[in-house]
Amino acid sequence: MVRSLLPNKKIFCVIPTSILFLPTAVFGQNPSPTPPISPSPPAVRVVVNSNIDGEVTADAQLTLREAIEVVNGTLTPQQLSSAEQAQVSPATGGSTIEFNLPSGATTIELQTVLPDLAVPGLTIDGSTQPGYDPNTSATAEIAIPIPLVTIKPATGIEVFRGLTVVADDITIRGLNMYGFNAEPIKQQLGSALIYDGKAEPATLTTPPGDIVIAHRNPPPDISEQKPPNDDFPFYERNEPPKNVTIENNWLGITQDERVPDRLSAFGVYAFNSQGANIRKNRISYHAGSAIITSVRAENTQVVQNIIVGNGIDGMPDALRFEGVVDNSQILGNLICANDGAGVYLFKPQGKILVQNNKITYNGRRLRRAAVFVMGSDHQVIGNEIDHQAGPGVVVTAFPHNDVGRRGVAKRNDIRNNKFAALEGLSIDLNSQRNLGVIDFQRGDGPNPRRNSVNRRKETGNAAINAPEFTEKAFAPNGSSAIITGKADEGSEITIYRLGDYQRGKEAIYQPGFGALTEPLTIVTTGEDGEFTAQVENVQPGDMISAIATDPKYGTSEPAVATKIGTIDTPPNVNVTPRIEPINPPQCVSRPAPPPPPTPPAPPPTPPVTPPEPITIRVPRNIHFALDKSFISDESAEVLDKVAEVLKQYPFIVIELQGHTDPRASDAYNQALGRRRALSTRNYLLRKGIAPERMTIRSFGESQLKVPGSNDIVDYARDRRTEIIFKDIRGIDLEIIDQEQDLQIEGR
Repeated sequence: MVRSLLPNKKIFCVIPTSILFLPTAVFGQNPSPTPPISPSPPAVRVVVNSNIDGEVTADAQLTLREAIEVVNGTLTPQQLSSAEQAQVSPATGGSTIEFNLPSGATTIELQTVLPDLAVPGLTIDGSTQPGYDPNTSATAEIAIPIPLVTIKPATGIEVFRGLTVVADDITIRGLNMYGFNAEPIKQQLGSALIYDGKAEPATLTTPPGDIVIAHRNPPPDISEQKPPNDDFPFYERNEPPKNVTIENNWLGITQDERVPDRLSAFGVYAFNSQGANIRKNRISYHAGSAIITSVRAENTQVVQNIIVGNGIDGMPDALRFEGVVDNSQILGNLICANDGAGVYLFKPQGKILVQNNKITYNGRRLRRAAVFVMGSDHQVIGNEIDHQAGPGVVVTAFPHNDVGRRGVAKRNDIRNNKFAALEGLSIDLNSQRNLGVIDFQRGDGPNPRRNSVNRRKETGNAAINAPEFTEKAFAPNGSSAIITGKADEGSEITIYRLGDYQRGKEAIYQPGFGALTEPLTIVTTGEDGEFTAQVENVQPGDMISAIATDPKYGTSEPAVATKIGTIDTPPNVNVTPRIEPINPPQCVSRPAPPPPPTPPAPPPTPPVTPPEPITIRVPRNIHFALDKSFISDESAEVLDKVAEVLKQYPFIVIELQGHTDPRASDAYNQALGRRRALSTRNYLLRKGIAPERMTIRSFGESQLKVPGSNDIVDYARDRRTEIIFKDIRGIDLEIIDQEQDLQIEGR
């Protein structure tokens, strides 16, 4: 018997925008397309007092489905029973949907997709449920109240979307939503999903997810359409909903903070919107991105959300912005332990501000930059970016950095950020000379000095040169030092203290770089490009670097580091950075309880003898069937033992390394090894192990158990995930190579 990673073995696939916008015949239709509403029905207050979902029926209780139809005007009060009519009353301003569900029956299990939210000014408000406490939060980092009303698909029923917004000024507040996903439609569209060794043509229905903002159904038939302008494939009548507010919701995560049995595809999908305000939501455990824009999402505000553990089984990046997104802002969010980049700007049209976010422990499945930038005029300012399995900020060379006749070039401003514990540069400007997937998404390392005008066109931020220090070491004068160097003329130089120093054979890149941890001072170059800066509070051994920001071309890569002291002074930072910290990684924590009354002083206690190290036996591997990545029942028993140890000792972190036997190509085996590591990670996720404690890596066929063997038993040993335990202070772990779950193929 084989245990599937997800219930019913649902396959999730994310298709690029160019494939997603298909003719109406290919798009999935809303089962109940929203009829036009003109004029808008009168404003009403509707109270939902039943968690039952199904056909609209005149009975004793009012359901959420009936409430939406009432506010939309497609169900009149006269069609309700007298008991239901008592839950409807006139309102001033916009319509509201409130909740008064029975205690213990606050979960609404949907049978089909709900009608669209189609009347302007509507508020659907879960905070009205009796017992809701706006002053209680499960997290200390950002206070987000715990919702009481849950909306999810009924067990065994596929509902691809939770709430669909198609009108202006709609507010969704105080709800818990998860489980909204779609089985791919298998049609030959020139793109295939590789899943456990089989190529499956796939596309999606209309965008799935917990909350989708889009124009009214059906989507336009664009098969023969010339866009009304060059920006997006919508007719002029496809008006985007404006000024939608999504606040204080828990999306993708259960009320008891678990990974749900069925993952939602996305949290918030802004397919076609303007001015959406997504604030103070907790968005976790989605198969794809927590928040994604598609064709149009100007002026989107993403503010003070907790975004943890997304990208589990599809598009890995926490926030993915593409399409027309001018003047959007990503402010003050906690973006932690997501599978790819924290912020991924993919061919966006317009500028985006990324400011004052905590972006940490991302890249758990795919090693990418914490912030991946395409386009121009973006600002990445004042963020804390650390513990990334990849660089800090990568700026690509696409679209082309064309310098116009007036000398105006595409630019991105990256300043006043604090970096730590990165696998790569703090800022990496990609060159078009390096176009592999790893180069493109993880950066391509330090650039050489600009040697031609063409470099302006083929390198991110128009190939602005990194500063160069005049000395390899600068002597201190007390607690200060004078630093001199040279950079592009007219650029602003920010001097940084490094938090680590990458050098030697184990360095990710060339010697001389590290994480730009603490800004020390800012100076400007003169007409000759030279600069002089006095830095304070430094001591011998401090490693120093700098970046340059040009008004026309944006921010450079970091300078090769210099040292305070002499060349022989040893660095007082880690020579090779630790990606995993000494303390256990933790995205969120509980709010501190109120301080108890001060007790009387206790009597002196005798000194405590440190306990003897604890010896624990723990398995370090599981095995897989030929060409598969499913967790078998026998492997599940092994992983249950691993989960028990991880729960007992929360400071342990692990790396899951996927391996294959030597058959098939290197590229195929690399992908298969990654799927095996991913399956292992996802099983442990469902056992309650936090995503920030696990990273995955694929070695494909490169580390065989018995190199050169063609024995099927040795092949079975090769097909494995190995569990590497880290930070095991105070514990003597006896690591066991087990074979109780070995799956040997038929001869």
